[in-house]
Amino acid sequence: QVHLVESGGGSVQAGGSLRLSCEVSTETASSSCMAWFRQRPGEERQGVAHIARGRRTIYSDSVKGRFTISQDNAKHAIYLQMNNLKPEDTAMYYCAGGYGIQTGVPCDKYDYNHWGQGTQVTVSS
Repeated sequence: QVHLVESGGGSVQAGGSLRLSCEVSTETASSSCMAWFRQRPGEERQGVAHIARGRRTIYSDSVKGRFTISQDNAKHAIYLQMNNLKPEDTAMYYCAGGYGIQTGVPCDKYDYNHWGQGTQVTVSS
């Protein structure tokens, strides 16, 4: 029903930039929340940036001021602009979609029900 496909990952030097894209294919007109998560092998997946209907955004402290999440409804896509990348940003990045209203739940606490396959980001020092 909902398919998310990420792209734009790669290998960069510390201080560099990358722009991740997530294409969405769904019969649903719009999501309640969209987000970018990241995960290292053996570690728990963590949310880094979230965007709600109406463009309200939430960022984790580790990426605030460096990453920007945005959404283009016409193109059915979500993006993550990543600037001033650090080695600790190295991870598999996943696009997540939340479809269905969870009353009173902010997007950083939403129980996401659709996920992309991931795109690798590697930052060297």
